This record gives sequence, C-alpha cells and structure tokens, in this order.
Amino acid sequence: MSNPTAAMLVIGDEILSGRTQDTNTRFLAGKLTDAGIDLREVRVVGDEQGDIVAALDALRGRYDYVFTSGGIGPTHDDITADAVAAAFGVGIGIREDARAMLATNYKDPEKELNAARLRMARIPDGADLIDNPVSRAPGFRLGNVHVMAGVPAVFHAMVESVLPGLKGGRPLLSASVPFAAPEGRFAARLADLAAQNPDVSFGSYPFVKDGVYGANVVVRASDPARLEQARMALEDLAASI
Repeated sequence: MSNPTAAMLVIGDEILSGRTQDTNTRFLAGKLTDAGIDLREVRVVGDEQGDIVAALDALRGRYDYVFTSGGIGPTHDDITADAVAAAFGVGIGIREDARAMLATNYKDPEKELNAARLRMARIPDGADLIDNPVSRAPGFRLGNVHVMAGVPAVFHAMVESVLPGLKGGRPLLSASVPFAAPEGRFAARLADLAAQNPDVSFGSYPFVKDGVYGANVVVRASDPARLEQARMALEDLAASI
C-alpha cells in the first residue's frame, strides 16, 4: 500500500521578492519523510487571495494533506485565513476559543488584544484549531488543509502539534554515495541501475570542490534490505569509475 501524499503551499510576497528565505519547506519535508508521508509538490504564491484560492483548490483535491505557511498574522496583508474560507465556501469570523487561546499571550488582554491582534483569532467556520505553544496565536485545519504560521519557530511548533494526528506510512530511508567523477562519466550506468531497481529511487547531485567535479548519488527506499542492496551496488559503481 502506498504512502499518503502531501503538498506544501508557501504564501508571502517576501518569499517571492527574495527578502525572506523559506526554511519551512525543508523542515516539513524532513518531518513528513520520517512519518511515511510523501511530499510531492511545493508551490509559492504571493499575497493575492485569488492566487491562494486557486493553488489550494488544485492541491487539496490532488493530495491527502496540504500544509500552508504564512499569512495568518495581524497585518492587512495576512489574508490566508480569508483565502481558505473562500476556497471552501464557508464564513469566517473571530472564534471565542481562538480568542481565549490568543489572550493567554498578553499580560493585559483587555488592552493589548487590539483589533489588529484579533485578526489572528479569525477562523473559517468548521475548522479545528492547531496549537501554537510559542506565541499562542493558533493555526487551523479545514478538511485536509493545515494552515500554519510563516515564522519558522512557530511553524515548527505547529507541525509538531499536527503530526500525531496524521496517518502515515513507511518512512523513506536514504543513503548517499560520493562519486569522484563528473556525472557524464557514470550517467548511463546509473540509469541502467535505476531501471533494474524500479522500487528504489536514485538521484544524482553534482558538486565542485577545489576545482574537481563530483556528485553525491542518493538512493531512497522504504525497505531497509533493498536500500542496502542498492547502496552496495552504488559503491561498486563508484569504485569502477
């Protein structure tokens, strides 16, 4: 039986402009790999509601799980919650349980929990809250879409909150074998090896070190025995180059 599948939707003009580097995708990919959930696609969109809705509609119908990062803060350009509500065709408003959760982050919530901060308590109808132990502003899940913050520390904490409730499969294991030669010298033989092992994934990642071209060839499999067999075959191939 195949593993569940997932997609990641990164939201924010700051990512597309290059002002902010996305590190959340790498974190999520590692966690999903360990959980036996195959991350199949990653998209990045800006702070435009129509683009977010279109991406959500495409991804949530194709994959078992969708995870979003960004756009659920207190400013005017934080529109992810509204976009999710639009994608699902439901209403959105301040939820009292979300408000209560958010209030615990302030010494005097009656004064400090202003209109801007209350935007973070606006939750689409029918959604379940995702715990945020860092800043208390919750994320939420609606259908198969998990909506989380863009700040890495908060995103990481939300992922840890979500993972126990996900149905996973067999974790994908990997091993790496260095090749001290440019890819062109072994590409044909690597292709033959991959064709002979269709249940195993092979990937070649070139590098240049001290003017010398080489590559790290990574093999991935869910079966430890098959992974070891493929790794040994790669070792033999590398030694023969």
